[in-house]
Amino acid sequence: MNKDLLSLYDLNRDDFDEIFRRSEKLKEMSKGGISYTPLRGKTLGMIFDKSSTRTRLSFEVGIYQLGGIATFLTRRDIQLGRGETVADTARVMSRYLDGIIIRTFAQELVDELAKWAIIPIINGLTDLLHPCQILADIFTIIEKKGRYEGMKIAYVGDGNNIANSWVNAAVELPFYLTLACPAGYEPDEFILQRGIKESEGGLALFHSPAEAVADADVIYTDVWASMGQEDEQKKRSVVFQDYQVNEKLISYAKEDVIIMHCLPAHRGEEITDEVIEGPHSVVLDQAENRLHVQKAIMEILMG
Repeated sequence: MNKDLLSLYDLNRDDFDEIFRRSEKLKEMSKGGISYTPLRGKTLGMIFDKSSTRTRLSFEVGIYQLGGIATFLTRRDIQLGRGETVADTARVMSRYLDGIIIRTFAQELVDELAKWAIIPIINGLTDLLHPCQILADIFTIIEKKGRYEGMKIAYVGDGNNIANSWVNAAVELPFYLTLACPAGYEPDEFILQRGIKESEGGLALFHSPAEAVADADVIYTDVWASMGQEDEQKKRSVVFQDYQVNEKLISYAKEDVIIMHCLPAHRGEEITDEVIEGPHSVVLDQAENRLHVQKAIMEILMG
């Protein structure tokens, strides 16, 4: 792997598979009560401009289980919020820390931090991308389906950072990705067109959710309005009303389809209670696997 994890587009097939192998091994050791502390004495800096449940817990608990410690920072806690340059922040932090995970708005900030830091930078989420989430999702698919190769994965909803990262993963990995998004709410145009051109297993964009999920092995959805888009909630509720993952929609997929959601969920909007609590749902396994995959990422980059 490269020094940093900024985007799934930067990973090759071997990188993906190394992360999944280490995730499986670390999960086995954790479930077996085996202590494994390869990051003893190391410190992870955690810069969070956005609130979080799974990302914060998985990295903070994960570094502790690997023997290291975390220091949690918001923009109010560091001089970056008072005008210090990203370059100065990155170079100073590199003298104190062994790695940084950042959860923020602009992808450009993450990229700039990585440019100047000499320690690993991990993208914990931006408005454009969410690579750590998709790595945990694919690992969950491997657990549930035995493989990701040849799977049909259907994403239904907003063309947001989750959708963009699924497209980036599809460039390198041989699964078939379909996306169903309303007109005007498709994934980032550059990422989408690059994905269509370069995807390993095929990629298609639909405006019909039923077409996208037909014979799908996996159906994935996310909130209609992400953090920072709260003022668009009413408008989006109207635009996305036909994009709800419900019993009718999943009936078009394979009988053994699994349902995924990165959480938090707005139940009754993008997904019904009946589906998210139903027998096809793997959302809690998916959430747990953030911990094991984050540990693998830190072990590989910081070990």
